[in-house]
Amino acid sequence: MSPDTRPGDPAIPSAADQGARRRTVLRAAGLTALLGATGVTRAAAAEPAEAGGHDVIVIGAGFAGVTAARELSRGGLRPLVLEAQGRIGGRTYTAEFAGEKVELGGAWFDEGHPHAWKELQHYGLQRTVDQAPEVAFFPAEQGYRAYTPAEGFGRLAELVTPVFDGSKEYFPRPLDPFAREDLVRPLDRTTLIERIDALNLAPVDRAWVTGNLGGLSGGSARGSLTQMAQWWALSDWNYDKFSSATSSRLVHGTAAFIEAMLADADADLRLNSPVTRIEDHGSHVRVTTRRGTTYRARAAVVAVPVNVWNRITFAPGLPAEYRRLAEETVAVPSAKKIWLHIRSDQGLFYAAGAEGVPGLGDVIPTQRLGDGHLAYAFSADPALDVTDRAQIQASLRRWVPDAEVLAVRGHDWGNDPFARGGWTYKRPGQLTGPLRAVQRPVGRLSFAGSDIALGWSGWVDGAIESGLRAAGQVLGR
Repeated sequence: MSPDTRPGDPAIPSAADQGARRRTVLRAAGLTALLGATGVTRAAAAEPAEAGGHDVIVIGAGFAGVTAARELSRGGLRPLVLEAQGRIGGRTYTAEFAGEKVELGGAWFDEGHPHAWKELQHYGLQRTVDQAPEVAFFPAEQGYRAYTPAEGFGRLAELVTPVFDGSKEYFPRPLDPFAREDLVRPLDRTTLIERIDALNLAPVDRAWVTGNLGGLSGGSARGSLTQMAQWWALSDWNYDKFSSATSSRLVHGTAAFIEAMLADADADLRLNSPVTRIEDHGSHVRVTTRRGTTYRARAAVVAVPVNVWNRITFAPGLPAEYRRLAEETVAVPSAKKIWLHIRSDQGLFYAAGAEGVPGLGDVIPTQRLGDGHLAYAFSADPALDVTDRAQIQASLRRWVPDAEVLAVRGHDWGNDPFARGGWTYKRPGQLTGPLRAVQRPVGRLSFAGSDIALGWSGWVDGAIESGLRAAGQVLGR
């Protein structure tokens, strides 16, 4: 529906015609529309003071929100999706860099992702695998040392595997982390570094393990053992599967995936509509955006990151478990992802950072270019500027002194006001503490997002899982 029309205007087509038109526009507009161009954008200036005509308001157009909207539409409801940014995708973000499609956020898919894999098969989306590195750099007594990939990753597998000893017993069914809650609950108080230190590793070996796992956790003293152990269990308790989970991505990017899902939903979309207030009036909800536009519906799905919950005013206020989780943060609060166009005599190289060292963490190559190659890196360093090529090159040269960074493109997820963090990594006590409570509805509000998934939390699969659950809660009322 156009924002400058009203229900009842003769110019408004039927609901079926609207759905068909929307799907046609989305398919024709392609990826550029989803990255902020015209085609799916809705101008907000002419919106009415209070808009109705929708059964459910979905707040957030990431995979959780779009999944919920699609399922609500399939259930016969009329959803409105309010997205704070000028694009859909949430913490996935397909962009152009060095003439290639790259992912500035979540990117990877695997047959072991039950919800995402089913969707990929449904939409006929193809995957590709990154090119393997030719040399790998790991910490040494002094600086870093080059290994063949077989030597380096073989040694890393030997060091990492014991961290998860016993996980087959406490996570026997990884998609249900509470199957053995009696065993998980005491372990959930353990930080990742406490578990690593219990292994009494030699200093260099400890640097290998903390560098590898600490980067994923946003800091091994911050993150819980159980979050990483569940990922390990979801990877069939196998290092090769655990490490290869970040090598398979979509040929046309995550934007093509979420575009297909949104095109399948008969949902109205409003971009550039950050929500500031959500009121539950018992019989209906009222949602207010930063522009002062108010929308009314019988229910709402809140599908924004947990780290953002406390930036929205809820009336009445949220229960204590929700407030606690938002205050503690779930997603890594200083997470950054950076793409690099590199030229080096080393060719395709992998570089493992040491935890606590400023600058880049792991650097992972993806493909050769006509001049050099592409790689991506992560960082949780608050001082790293993802746009500063010289700073990033200086960090990269810790491993490869001749490396030349020709161009960079990154996203600072911690300073993104609509994310306030990157990938999910729960802190000690959050799994067995508030997680199940925040999966339940609060009045006419349901909550969704990869942060609060039971299975692959931190992955697109977890976002889809939670979107399905939230839509089911609304439809079941």
